[in-house]
Amino acid sequence: MNMQTAVFKSLSDPTRRAVFERLCREGELTVGALAEGSGVSQPAITKHLIVLDRARLVAIRREGRNTHCRARPEGIAPLADWLGEMSRFWDARLDALEDLLKRMDQ
Repeated sequence: MNMQTAVFKSLSDPTRRAVFERLCREGELTVGALAEGSGVSQPAITKHLIVLDRARLVAIRREGRNTHCRARPEGIAPLADWLGEMSRFWDARLDALEDLLKRMDQ
């Protein structure tokens, strides 16, 4: 699976997206802190973090009994690249349509 697909798949899940967003906003957190008040169990959070880690969206480190996680915002670069490509594609298509409509009006 390429990185672009991994990023899209990992962020398609609302829980994983919420975990990533929270880590972006709040900085490094432990798995326990992520689970607190989220309505998701600690083992489930861990599973979601593994998927995010494989997509290179989070970094995970162990310190004693605690697992610390932080967002890797650079991991969304494949998503930003894809959005840029699609934006250029549609801009070109809409420009061509505008040109066609102008010619039809003449």
